[in-house]
Amino acid sequence: MSVTAQLALKPGRVYRTRDLSRWGANAPRLAKRLVREGKLTPLAHGLYAHLRKGRFGAVPPRDEELMRGFLDGGHFVFTGPDHWNSLGLGTTGLFATPLVYNAKRSGTFNLGGKRFVLRRVAFPGKPTPEWYVVDLFENAKSAGASPEALADSLRRAMARGAFDPERLRETARRYGTRKTQALVESSLPKAES
Repeated sequence: MSVTAQLALKPGRVYRTRDLSRWGANAPRLAKRLVREGKLTPLAHGLYAHLRKGRFGAVPPRDEELMRGFLDGGHFVFTGPDHWNSLGLGTTGLFATPLVYNAKRSGTFNLGGKRFVLRRVAFPGKPTPEWYVVDLFENAKSAGASPEALADSLRRAMARGAFDPERLRETARRYGTRKTQALVESSLPKAES
């Protein structure tokens, strides 16, 4: 039985060259052959996708799958306007390039014809809405908002009970600059005496 017949490539999955070593001794040569046969599509140096077939042709891998493959399974989180706008703090910005926090790489990368901005910074394992608030304050300039206007919007949101005050305070202390911490603190309800 040929190696090609034994391959168990999953549709929509991103593979690194070394992932192919389980099917052959010379993974780079196998990758080249699979590209020639149309079974893999090159995304970047050493990164390939086995595309899903959709109603209108080949479907590129999801952004999460691209990052999983590119960062070799390392933890990451997508952030940016999609998350910031949903907080209800008045931002409505859009980026053409997804923003990805991770523990391995920083820079702008093209993967399969799509650009990603990666930043190597601290971030929680499971981001909460409060973390996205702090992240928005940290990226206010990129979001086209002034930190002071965000603080006013956050004050109104806190009055509605939109966020957990203690979690927001702790998140700002852990992930925010001193300026962000001060702005978040000024937006929190004052304790009754």
